[in-house]
This record gives sequence, structure tokens and C-alpha cells, in this order.
Amino acid sequence: MKTTSQQRRAYQGPIIFSLGFRPFFFGAGLWAALAMGVWVVSLAAGLDVPSYFSGVDWHLHEFVFGYTSAVIAGFLLTAVPNWTGRMPVMGWPVAALAGLWLAGRAAMLFSAYLPPSLAIAIDLSFVAVLALIIAREIVAGKNWRNLKVLIILALIGGANGLFHYEALTSAGFDGYGIRAGVGLIIMLIMVVGGRIIPSFTRNWLMRQPKGRLPAPMDGFDKATMLVSGVALLFWVAVPESVATRPLAALAGLLNLIRLGRWVGWRSLSEPLVTILHLGFFFIPLGFLTIALGELLPGWHRASQIPHAFTAGAIGLVTLAMLTRTSLGHSGRPLKATWAITAIYASVLLAVLLRLVGEFLPDVEPLLHAAATFWILGYAGFVVYYLPIFFKPRV
Repeated sequence: MKTTSQQRRAYQGPIIFSLGFRPFFFGAGLWAALAMGVWVVSLAAGLDVPSYFSGVDWHLHEFVFGYTSAVIAGFLLTAVPNWTGRMPVMGWPVAALAGLWLAGRAAMLFSAYLPPSLAIAIDLSFVAVLALIIAREIVAGKNWRNLKVLIILALIGGANGLFHYEALTSAGFDGYGIRAGVGLIIMLIMVVGGRIIPSFTRNWLMRQPKGRLPAPMDGFDKATMLVSGVALLFWVAVPESVATRPLAALAGLLNLIRLGRWVGWRSLSEPLVTILHLGFFFIPLGFLTIALGELLPGWHRASQIPHAFTAGAIGLVTLAMLTRTSLGHSGRPLKATWAITAIYASVLLAVLLRLVGEFLPDVEPLLHAAATFWILGYAGFVVYYLPIFFKPRV
């Protein structure tokens, strides 16, 4: 009987479908650039996106539920074999799942020409099928403790379904579904990031001159995540409650302290580590944006769906994972080249310009500049990482 490594080496299909991260990280990066291009062109030309969504709803949906679902799929399909000790899902199942995700993007973009129920069914089916595949692997590997991943997938799928309902009946951009989707992903980043960011930072600092190391996970981290979870729940369910803004302020301050405990300033010479800290910084900034929503001019609009959460935390942390995971699982050194650093710089500049644009009266030039740097960053990622996605492991 062949070992797992022998079975992987015996794979004869297209390299792009040999591991889950390859098609989904490639697709996520490509869609992040293309969808932003479609959105900006439609705004500049005064055209409607050919979707049953409004333009704003389509833009929000395709980043929160389109782009991010591909990142989650790539991450889970690559991580589950490490949890279960089983062969990675590869070949035609990965190709079919990737095709289903792609069909969802096409259905959402051109849903004006489809029955809404069909477009919605295609879109929602991706997370459902992904959950079935992950469940099969976890159960077959008897890795019962990670079955909780299915709860996260179910909640994200439910938030997506709620967003569709609200978009059909009123408007998705100011509904429960989009806030639930953003809140769930932010909570996921806080949980996963709270483990990998200090871990990756410690691993890198151990090879540097002696100095302070990241604090290990302890009661403070758990308390911070508890307060943050409650704050997000209030923001999702009752955003105008008198308790929402104080809770968000407390969560923001606690997450700033938590981030400081990871000593990210000691990693500035390695962008592959620094970008994780920079991305996480936008989580407390997002909470503080919600907290100050009624106090400062322009912040009420910004606090509805904070770009600090979406473009900042989700965009930068997922980009950090796309670049790092792809290097590690393709046998390449975990070292940021000049090109990877330029990708980070471009997307970070896009985020900063977009946040500044929240508070200025004439935001169109800033929006165009932010979109340009975003597209350059993600397109640069796709081009630079093509050999990783389409060629064998080094």
C-alpha cells in the first residue's frame, strides 16, 4: 500500500488541482483584482453592474462572500490533511469545487439575466459543498475536535443567504447579512490570527538577537476575544443600541493591547511577518470606527461597514496568508522578496487611501487611486505566484 507522500507524488493530473490552496488562492487573488476593476469602471462610467444586486450590494457581496470564501476553501483544504493525517483532496473534486466557486462569481455578476432563485442557489451551493467535503475528511480521519469548523461554514453560509434575502427585499448593504458576514470573518481572524501571528513572530525572532518575545496565549487573549465577540454581536444585531459603541470601544482598546503584546515592531525587517501585524491592527481600528460613529464628522457612514474591517483587516490578513502559505506549501523559503514587499505596500496604500476617503467630501479621486493600488497589488500577486500555482513543488 502506498504511503501518503507516495500517493501525492503519483498524482498525474494538472498541478493547479494537486492541492486546495493552488486554485483557490489563485482564484481569490484574480477575483480581488477583477471585481475591483468592474466596480470602479461601473462607477466611473455610470453603468449598472448586470446583476440583480445593486452596484454597492454586488461590490460588498463579492468581496465578503466571494473572495473570502475562496480564501477559506484554500486554507481548509490545505489544513485538513494536517489535522486528519489523510491524503489531501486533489484532482477532479478540487477542480469541480473550484468550478462551482467560479460559477457562483459568474452567476452573481450576470444574475440580471438569470432567475434570481437559480443565481442564489449556485452561489450558496459552494459553501454547502465545501462543508460536505470537509466533514467527510474530518469524520474519516476521526478528527472530531475540528468538526466545529462546520459551524463556522454554516454561519457564513447563513449570513450569505440572509444577505441575498435582504438584497431582494430591500438593500443588502445596510442589512444584518453583510454585518454578520463581516463579523464572522473578523472573529475568525481574531481566533486564527491570535495563534499564528505570535507563533510566526516568535519563530522568526528566535533567529534574531535576543529580545522580547510575543506573549503566549493566556487569559487576557480569551477575555479580549469574549468582549470582541459580544461587541460584534451587538453591532450585527442592534447597531444603534446604546451598548454597541461602548462595547466596540472596549474591544478596540483590548485588541490594541493584545496586538502590542505580540511585539510586531521587532519584525519590521521581515515583511512576511510584519504584514500580519499591520493587517491585525485594522481590527481595533474597525472597532474604534464603530465606537466613534456618532461623534466625529463622516464617521457615521464609515461605521456602518467599516473599511478598516473589510479592506484593512480582511484584505491584508488574507493577503498575508495567501502569500505565506503558498510559499511554504510549494517548498520555497519563507522570505519576502522585493516583489512580495511591493505587493504588500500596494494593497496597504490602497487601504489607507480608502480610509482617508471616508472622511473627505470629494472622495472620487481617492477612490480611484485606492482602487488602482488595490488592483496593482492583487494582480501583482497573481502574476508573481503563477509558477507556484501551476508548477510542481520545488
